[in-house]
Amino acid sequence: MSKKYVYLFSEGNRDMRELLGGKGANLAEMTKAGMPVPQGFTISTEACTQYYNDGRQINDEIMGQIYEYIGKMEEIVGKKFGDVSNPLLVSVRSGARASMPGMMDTILNLGLNDEAVEGLANLTGNPRFAYDSYRRFVQMFSDVVMEMSKTEFEKIIDEMKEAKGVKMDTELDADDMKALVVKFKALYKEKMGKDFPSDPKEQLIEAVKAVFRSWDNPRANVYRRMNEIPYDWGTAVNVQAMAFGNSGENSGTGVAFTRDPSTGEKKLYGEYLINAQGEDVVAGIRTPFPISHLQEQMPEVYNEFVEIATRLEKHYKDMQDMEFTIENGKLFMLQTRNGKRTAAAALKIAVDLVDEGMIDEKTAVLRVEPKQLDSLLHPQFDTAALKAAEVIGKGLAASPGAACGKIVFTAEEAKEWAERGEKVVLVRLETSPEDIEGMAAAEGILTVRGGMTSHAAVVARGMGTCCVSGCGDIVVDYDAKKFTLGGKEYKEGEFISLDGSTGNIYGAAIATVEASISGDFRRFMEWADKYRQLQVFCNADNPHDAQQGSDFGSEGIGLCRTEHMFFEASRIKAMREMIVADNTADREKALEKILPYQQGDFEGIYEVMGERPVTIRYLDPPLHEFLPTKEEDIAEIANELGITVEKLHNVIDSLHEFNPMMGHRGCRLAVAYPEIAVMQTKAVINAALNVNKKLGLHIVPHIMIPLVGEVKELKFVKDVVVKTADELIAAAGADMKYEVGTMIEIPRAALTADEIAKEAEFFSFGTNDLTQMTFGFSRDDAGKFLDYYYENKVYESDPFAHIDQNGVGKLVEMAAKLGRATRPELGLGICGEHGGDPTSVEFCHKVGLDYVSCSPFRVPIARLAAAQAAIKNPRA
Repeated sequence: MSKKYVYLFSEGNRDMRELLGGKGANLAEMTKAGMPVPQGFTISTEACTQYYNDGRQINDEIMGQIYEYIGKMEEIVGKKFGDVSNPLLVSVRSGARASMPGMMDTILNLGLNDEAVEGLANLTGNPRFAYDSYRRFVQMFSDVVMEMSKTEFEKIIDEMKEAKGVKMDTELDADDMKALVVKFKALYKEKMGKDFPSDPKEQLIEAVKAVFRSWDNPRANVYRRMNEIPYDWGTAVNVQAMAFGNSGENSGTGVAFTRDPSTGEKKLYGEYLINAQGEDVVAGIRTPFPISHLQEQMPEVYNEFVEIATRLEKHYKDMQDMEFTIENGKLFMLQTRNGKRTAAAALKIAVDLVDEGMIDEKTAVLRVEPKQLDSLLHPQFDTAALKAAEVIGKGLAASPGAACGKIVFTAEEAKEWAERGEKVVLVRLETSPEDIEGMAAAEGILTVRGGMTSHAAVVARGMGTCCVSGCGDIVVDYDAKKFTLGGKEYKEGEFISLDGSTGNIYGAAIATVEASISGDFRRFMEWADKYRQLQVFCNADNPHDAQQGSDFGSEGIGLCRTEHMFFEASRIKAMREMIVADNTADREKALEKILPYQQGDFEGIYEVMGERPVTIRYLDPPLHEFLPTKEEDIAEIANELGITVEKLHNVIDSLHEFNPMMGHRGCRLAVAYPEIAVMQTKAVINAALNVNKKLGLHIVPHIMIPLVGEVKELKFVKDVVVKTADELIAAAGADMKYEVGTMIEIPRAALTADEIAKEAEFFSFGTNDLTQMTFGFSRDDAGKFLDYYYENKVYESDPFAHIDQNGVGKLVEMAAKLGRATRPELGLGICGEHGGDPTSVEFCHKVGLDYVSCSPFRVPIARLAAAQAAIKNPRA
């Protein structure tokens, strides 16, 4: 039996979304409910997948079904394709199962040719309308199907308006429209080398192919990658009888929402145009009327529309985004879908629908996209000021928020300028750990290189600082203290603004407003916390970040990176003394200088977090990161340290590694120099003892040894930690417990997790490094080639943005099972960047981890993602 690829609207329903796409399923549902929907049929998503499997061809079986359904549609509508007296005209639109507004293509008025247009003119007694529809069709078909440039057609229209001395398309008469058709078809023949197709069936098949092709166009691919929509889903095609909004002053077209998509307010929100077709509203060529104005112009139509809108919202139990057309005073519904909305509107609508008794709390929690919450937690640009501003360039939206400040090019300047009260934006080719203070002082960070998980992006997100990364169009001249973008120079001290939610860069100061968290937000998050089973911790390296995470609901700290405490100017000298020391005694002397700083930081963090768990990772990066690279800095630091420039050069040369990511770092440093682990243990244990005594608490320190790949190296470092810790606790006469665990970030550690669990009391998965090691590529360099992988469908998304569940995920799952087989009470968490990614959070819930840890500003996102995971897949 042959497979069914085509369905009449009357054959489908809302539950057939995967097959009919969102638009097709909703058109079927509205048809079933007896709403005024122009009839037609849907070519399924499976036909699209088959089209790609067949080498971008529509096979005979699918072609036969399309022709069969054209016949069925002609019977239903009572018109015939290409008929001279009563022609059937159709729209051809895409409709994926996940809404992708504006990403794929649409063709209107299909079925017109030189004979049918005369029939339409006679039938309606309106030749202007008939030829307007024809010229639109020729233009759209040429643009969408044949990929000719739209602007060449617009030029012809502009020339005609100029010759006639008019400003609006609507001021052109029937003869003008006829002349446009002739000119458009002549342009088509000139460019394509053949006549414009006159057979409506040929037009339709070419249009269907174009919609299938548009599933793979660049903007659709980018949108899918951003929204995690799989490529193999494909798109459906909806072929629908035309309703003409351009047939006179009693006709029109519009778009409306059942609630305000910006604020969530419960009122009809939308706009429409008289004597127009759908693309006129979207294109912004003419200024539309607000939907409320329709009540004055066509009260009966308005009342019917309000009644349908109310029914649709009640039916779908969500805010609807609807397209409609009015043809000669008769209303037609062209589509409905759950409307896209801002984060503030999403929260208000979810809470209101619960209060109205339409949905329950669990459904409300599932209604808000976790990523959307980001925009509520950062300063925002003033909306009016943003509309008036000019975009000068675009990078990756690496860390959300709005930043406005004066351009500086070094971290030192950023810090100095900020200390004297200036707001600055730090512009760098790329950032490094040494830039940390300047990054913290800046309002925003702009880099030429680096992706969404580059140093700049990861650190900025952790700080809640706006960051736009990877704007390769920028040419930076550090010496002249300027950069060039779009042919214009921007110098140090001049204002720029960054929008970390869009990646847009503006060449001027734009006013910002502080983000406010409303009562809806708090109430909604209480529901999320009620249903989630994963705990949510934050990554924090200082008391300020710990407090920020705590304010956003963090239940602990899953990662405190101790190396970030060494980069401050007052501390880095002692760190460098330790590195250049060529014997243990000198190293210990330098470490003694660092100890009070480190201990003070831990005390501050413990005071903020109280008895909530705090996991402190021991020194991780290679030592060369703490040393200078520029010749003048080397001379200055050698002088500071009281050694020769030659000796410092020798140290730097000795630390040079061909692949530092896999070099002398992590636990390998503590194996080579156990005195580092001794100092860090003293800082952790003394801090906890002091705060316990001061505040009457029972803090249990969690000490994490990074980069372990072999149980014996973990045991070596753990023995140093345990000996030091036990001596300190005994000397204090205290009864304090502590835990020693490890970060699983090397594939071998995951593969031998049962052995490692004999020494580790907890595992924390460092998925940034685990991803690098498993894929075998550097996250700082992968951006150079990943675009080719996306283009060729080798990867569908950035493996550093979402856990690769087939590879990296298998290692996580395996390590969790092996570890708990050895030690059933083993604590399991994740602290890489994936800890704040909703898809990855869902995976962590499914494989039975105890917690996820993410940057402070992503804590609410992770809390919501964890709740959604628990509602969809409750644990036993």
